[in-house]
Amino acid sequence: MVQIAPSILSADFSRLGEEVKIVESAGSDMLHIDVMDGRFVPNITIGPIVIKSLRQQSRLPFDVHLMIVEPEKYIEAFADAGADIITVQAEACPHLDRTIQQIKATGAKAGVALNPSTSEYVLDYVLDQLDMVLVMSVNPGFGGQKFIPGMLTKIAMIKDEITARKLNTKIQVDGGINKENIAEVSLAGADIFVAGSAVFNAEDPSKAVRDLKKKAEVIEGHTEE
Repeated sequence: MVQIAPSILSADFSRLGEEVKIVESAGSDMLHIDVMDGRFVPNITIGPIVIKSLRQQSRLPFDVHLMIVEPEKYIEAFADAGADIITVQAEACPHLDRTIQQIKATGAKAGVALNPSTSEYVLDYVLDQLDMVLVMSVNPGFGGQKFIPGMLTKIAMIKDEITARKLNTKIQVDGGINKENIAEVSLAGADIFVAGSAVFNAEDPSKAVRDLKKKAEVIEGHTEE
């Protein structure tokens, strides 16, 4: 089942609560929240306090992506703030298995993200523990970048491995997703699509969410044009 996760990185932070309610009413499946520390990536965004405040504004599942060094120090704080899914970067976790177990101990679902240059093979020994794999289809740190076509192969390879192992792990893709490319990303094997600029910069964000979902579902055979 196709899921759309608008990324608040592209939202108007001066009216964040209102923007979140708009995409929620449009039928979004979850809210993607990027946490950046200015160290793992060259940008700084938000922390648990903002997420806790947003939690009061929305009933959507909060999909929190930690693009930070030493994420293990902050996992409990983000879970307590209202994160339903916590995703860490494989590159930031020297003890990845331990970090995944730490996430699960909070009751949150666990995800692992891979930068574009990181091989899918780093997941070999943890894939069966994951609720989600996040394939970064741009280099993380900024919104509005273009999708890297080579990531289609990575998505397909991860999907093949999930299928071979008969797992329920979902594949999420983040970076440059729009109505022109979402169909081929869906065909490659993605389940969850993070969309920032394509939603929040649209004239009608509600329509943008519906259109993205329709485009992705058509290629999977869920609907007919």
